[in-house]
Amino acid sequence: MHDALNAFGPQAGHVVDLWRIFLLVCGVVFVAVLAALILAIRRAPRIHMQEAPDLRAVNVPEPRPRRIVTAAVAASVLGLLVLLAASVFTDRALARLPLKDAINVRVTSLQWWWKVTYTGGPVNETFEAANEIHVPVGRPVVVELKSGDVIHSLWIPSLTGKRDLIPGRTATLTFRADKPGIYRAQCAEFCGFQHAFMALEVHAHAPQDFENWRRAQLAPPPAPADASAQRGQQLFQSTQCAMCHAVQGTIAQGRKAPDLTHFASRRTIGAGTLPNTPGNVASWIADPHRHKPGVNMPANPMSSEDLAALVAYMGTLR
Repeated sequence: MHDALNAFGPQAGHVVDLWRIFLLVCGVVFVAVLAALILAIRRAPRIHMQEAPDLRAVNVPEPRPRRIVTAAVAASVLGLLVLLAASVFTDRALARLPLKDAINVRVTSLQWWWKVTYTGGPVNETFEAANEIHVPVGRPVVVELKSGDVIHSLWIPSLTGKRDLIPGRTATLTFRADKPGIYRAQCAEFCGFQHAFMALEVHAHAPQDFENWRRAQLAPPPAPADASAQRGQQLFQSTQCAMCHAVQGTIAQGRKAPDLTHFASRRTIGAGTLPNTPGNVASWIADPHRHKPGVNMPANPMSSEDLAALVAYMGTLR
């Protein structure tokens, strides 16, 4: 769901109300200017090309046109003041979201994916995900925003407005989802070649479903049962995969790329670039630059048997 005019939380509702005020005021101004232009064209004197205007016969504006201009200027200033007041009150409303019993999440933007860390509790209950934020319906969410490279901007149209992520600074974004669903977010600041393929999903669950998801994330994935997946695990841990990625409960503890502990439970790969299917996973592993040119992950040439084993192992990471 990716609709800036369809609010599913109080923060997004305030932004939509502000948009409607701007639309109304700017629409009235546009119509008034257009009407004045048409009236001026209709009343303009017709001068033939052979007739040279007498510059000495310039008339001093009459009181009535002066009053019209004065009224137009006053109306413009009033309209700007209305928009300014609406923006100030909306900003204050966005800051008044009650934060009792809030979910705390840290989102770090990187070219071109999102690292999501769940914080706010004991150290042993802190865990990482990638390109997905899971939240319970009806509870506020406080998102701490950081950037690991360039300026990014997080925008969740159906839940809240935009907030920039600037290197060396920490920003905060708050929202609340009032209805279960999947809400698409996007980087809204040009951040490089693959800016358009830097999506993030917000999954809003019923409270008990969220708690079940959270507990599942704290546990390591099950050990692979069949021979092909076991072979894939050996390949993962003995190749460059383990140098960049982490899988809890294994020797793979890389921190340069997304944590893959529960990779198979995610809907997409490559920050929304492709659906998470075995075929797409195999194609991504073999040559990610085919789907996302410029991505930091290198190509991984390997035999079809090894690739199938690695994909089988990735499918067990739930």
